[in-house]
Amino acid sequence: MPPDDIVKAFAPFETLAATLVGHATDSDDGSHDLAHILRVIRNAMRIHEAEGGDGRVLAAAVLLHDCVAVEKNSPLRAQASRLAADKARGILAEQSWSAADIDAVAHAIETHSFSAGLPPVSLEAKILQDADRLDAIGMVGAARCFYVAGRMRSALYDPFDPRAEVRALDDRSFAIDHFAAKLFKLADGFQTPTGQAIAAERHRRLETFLDLFLDEI
Repeated sequence: MPPDDIVKAFAPFETLAATLVGHATDSDDGSHDLAHILRVIRNAMRIHEAEGGDGRVLAAAVLLHDCVAVEKNSPLRAQASRLAADKARGILAEQSWSAADIDAVAHAIETHSFSAGLPPVSLEAKILQDADRLDAIGMVGAARCFYVAGRMRSALYDPFDPRAEVRALDDRSFAIDHFAAKLFKLADGFQTPTGQAIAAERHRRLETFLDLFLDEI
């Protein structure tokens, strides 16, 4: 049984969290840990409050969206969300969820990932995708970018061409290349009006962060 403070963080879905949070992550990856799950549930509930949708399905999808861990540099990375969706199906079936609700949760999980490239159809799936992507931009997004770069043994930047003006972007080798290669592209792809509004502000913060970083180096 998870500690009460963890369960309470998922209010008003404490009972659901008590049964699912133990499955939420199976990795030592600090960019996809319980803190990430908690940030995503806050983002999701903020969007859900404005946009609607089935809160129980959404909360379950948030809790299980990273239940299978695949490293960023793994050849299986594009399949991570499908693997998580398949695992979530089994977990929810053991909890006697209906087939329709299991399908709804699995769809949201499978389509949330940038790497998967699958379009979310349901409102819950759109909210999960937005909530998860909000954690990839702004100040937290910058922190996660550098954390993952360290985990992958990448350099912070190319000291001779940090802006990639005369070379191709290479975010496997240089952390700040990931801003242009992926992070700056995320804000244009948000699915809900509420997500779009939050993303616009976080995108501006990310731009400011990179400007200040480049100024210092």
